[in-house]
Amino acid sequence: MPHSVSLITTVSAALGLALVLGFVAVKLRLPALVGYLAAGIALGPATPGYVADLAIASQLAEIGVMLLMFGVGLHFSLDDLLAVRRIAIPGAVVQMAVATALGAAVATWWGWSLGAAIVFGLALSVASTVVLLKALERLGVLDSMNGRIAVGWLVVEDLAMVLVLVLLPALGEMLGETARGGHAPSLQELWLGLARTLLAVAAFVALMLVLGRRLFPWLLWQVAATGSRELFTLCTVAAAVTIAYGSAALFGVSFALGAFFAGMVLRESEFSQRAAHESLPLRDAFAVLFFVSVGMLFDPAVLVERPLQVLAVVGIIVVGKSLAAAGLVLLFRYPLNTALTVSASLAQIGEFSFILAGLGVALKMLPQEGQSLIVAGALISIALNPLTFSLIEPLRRWVLARSAFARALEARDDPLAELPMATEEKYLARQVVLVGHGRVGRAIAEALAAQGLPFVVAEQNRERVEALRRRGVAAVFGDATDPAVLIQAHVAEAALLVIATPDTVGVRRMIETARTLNPGIRIVVRSHSEEEAALIGQEGAEVFVGELQLARAMTEAALRVARATGPAGPAGTTRQRPAG
Repeated sequence: MPHSVSLITTVSAALGLALVLGFVAVKLRLPALVGYLAAGIALGPATPGYVADLAIASQLAEIGVMLLMFGVGLHFSLDDLLAVRRIAIPGAVVQMAVATALGAAVATWWGWSLGAAIVFGLALSVASTVVLLKALERLGVLDSMNGRIAVGWLVVEDLAMVLVLVLLPALGEMLGETARGGHAPSLQELWLGLARTLLAVAAFVALMLVLGRRLFPWLLWQVAATGSRELFTLCTVAAAVTIAYGSAALFGVSFALGAFFAGMVLRESEFSQRAAHESLPLRDAFAVLFFVSVGMLFDPAVLVERPLQVLAVVGIIVVGKSLAAAGLVLLFRYPLNTALTVSASLAQIGEFSFILAGLGVALKMLPQEGQSLIVAGALISIALNPLTFSLIEPLRRWVLARSAFARALEARDDPLAELPMATEEKYLARQVVLVGHGRVGRAIAEALAAQGLPFVVAEQNRERVEALRRRGVAAVFGDATDPAVLIQAHVAEAALLVIATPDTVGVRRMIETARTLNPGIRIVVRSHSEEEAALIGQEGAEVFVGELQLARAMTEAALRVARATGPAGPAGTTRQRPAG
């Protein structure tokens, strides 16, 4: 050919093979991510056949990292995190510490340096947000209490890993030199290096929060005013990549942190939803290239040459992290189902692990075999994750049937699991039982309170139940699909059951329990689709579909305005057609 086409061949081979193997993975009921990593392995130097340009793939992967982190920042919600902060923050920190200690311990046993052991353990401690969100969406529990706890937990892990990526280069100066047998900086030099790094990060964060929050939304508004869709998409992506690059060039912080804050700043804009939607195809395409480039770095020989090490890595990810998470959730007095859901959510690793491993190798802190072990652990754990989720309910039943200790935990005395003895009589008969106190449930509760109607809230979030109790609201903690929760809410004597939770998986069980205990009770349910509403309606409940209610309200408003200002004019006046 007359000119070099290595970029074209690398991109076309990567996207084409990723499409084929991703399709095969989905057909095998595996996450598409497994297919993307497999495509990278096939295109890498460790396998026969065509070998893609690794240097070009690495640069494309950097863009993928920027856009991945931009997406994380774009969807980062402080409100969602605060709603589950009392379990998500300490739980994530302790679980990461346990997983890091396990990974570092086995790496030290293998004879690796301290720096390599720390990087290796950290890489095994953080789960993939991409894999988790896809799994929760597939199961339909993303908006459930269990789903919110798992996502909040992952948000804390992501934030912790952003901090690690910022501090690792400074630590690498000491640990990396020690690993190579060179001169290690003194403790004073280390602290000075960390202080410089943190000051640079603080300056960047301050600039983004003060200037970026004003400039970026204003810029988006100006571009959106042109009416050009492609300009809006270009502005969004250009801002993400430019801020990420500028943060590295001017402040010495990572591309990942710059892109993350670009997403956070954009979230403050009223155009955040549109920006997320418009940039999604490009983010997905470069994310695929990122995972392919990670696969190219993987040497499949590690599976044959170091099977016990691979098994140890998978054991830490799937068993060690899961047991630590489940134990922590149970310590916070959440039910076994929540503990199993959170532990299954964390039983895999993904994008942050790859980013950290790549940085560790670049800093000469982590050996190449460490990166291969991390990718092997990711491949196997991601492939096993759907199976892990499918085992939650069978495992819960099995444990409860065979373990007296588990049954005791499930039935232990919990002051929030039942109404206080001093509860007024009006909350125990002819009251409204309200399941869920999220955005919809809170609005319903406020309307009932304004009318002086007694109600009892059944909610899965302990923090919300505690807050409601402090305000004098009758509330019980637990999953309303468990008959004991509705019994404690005195549904047997209630006049009305309102199911306002977005988790529609267990709605029919709630209705069945309510009908068994109180055949004459009226039931009102929210739903997300007409098909789902039709099924629930067969149970004798009154169902409200969000989109249909919005359409009716908008139609009524449009007709009201049209009647008042239509062709006949206000107050029935007749308009004359102009002559000519």
